[in-house]
Amino acid sequence: MAHFDLPLDELERYCPALPEPDDFEDFWRETLAQQEEFALDAAFEPVSNGLATIDTYDVSFAGYGGHTVRGWFHLPVTRTGPLPVVVEYLGYGSGRGAPHQWRLWADAGYAHFVMDTRGQGAETPDPDPATGDIAAPGFLTRGVLDPRRYYYRRLYTDAVRAVAAARTHPDVDPARTVVAGISQGGGIALAAAGLVPDLVAVMPDVPFLCHFPRATTITDKPPYVEVASFVKRHREHAATVTRTMSYFDGATLARRANAPTLFSAGLMDHICPPSTVYAAFNHYGAERNVDQADKQIRAYPFNDHEGGGPDHEVVKLEWLAKQLETSV
Repeated sequence: MAHFDLPLDELERYCPALPEPDDFEDFWRETLAQQEEFALDAAFEPVSNGLATIDTYDVSFAGYGGHTVRGWFHLPVTRTGPLPVVVEYLGYGSGRGAPHQWRLWADAGYAHFVMDTRGQGAETPDPDPATGDIAAPGFLTRGVLDPRRYYYRRLYTDAVRAVAAARTHPDVDPARTVVAGISQGGGIALAAAGLVPDLVAVMPDVPFLCHFPRATTITDKPPYVEVASFVKRHREHAATVTRTMSYFDGATLARRANAPTLFSAGLMDHICPPSTVYAAFNHYGAERNVDQADKQIRAYPFNDHEGGGPDHEVVKLEWLAKQLETSV
């Protein structure tokens, strides 16, 4: 790997225009309002995890369209009073896996809610209204010719509903809700940050799903190459694809966020190019006047899509503890 994108001093100033449909606000307001007809029905069933320090619950709740979404919910065995909760979203093509894979936040004393990803994990199917539509392999172009049928409309709605589900547990303090994720999970966290108005912190690592116009032309690595492959075969749909994806750009949704945030970026990342991450970071909170002191980003110059790895986990633990101290 090598540096292939803008140099760091230009990345720090990179704040491109973000195409946004005129009905962007109405689209998301109506999307979320339509889900209110479905009861959340959050259920937490205790399961054995083989761990002495963490209690685990198998979660189900009604996501987009009332579809059942799974998750894991972890609590430290030793706890007093309602806890802050970290709601975490997952990377592209992955599911919630086994409970013992998700220990960090519960070991640190937080409640931790891990949302499975519809259609990508093994346990949450995606009843896809766009079945039969033309698409490239993968998820980025499923239903891409109509924003109301697009895959990420369902997934982002699940993410918002996951926050609501996590807040129903009696051991959670709803006023101290955090969203986080790596890669696709980071992009989903930014979407949730723009759609849920009362979070206390947002931690997107090497976020995917940001600044689509640049991402889909600067890298030929999966998953962004799915879009290029689709338009290569279906040239007549290029403008439609661009318009649909503009409703789901993590950088655009991040403009609506109002919580403090900590980003990370790998400057050799060919999967989520650093300029797309900085586009989201530099736009973050722009429509809500987020103080620059409440925005931080850690760049890892010689890392690619792993970002800061375990070193950045230490940074996140320290940063989140400080954010929660000031939020009390």
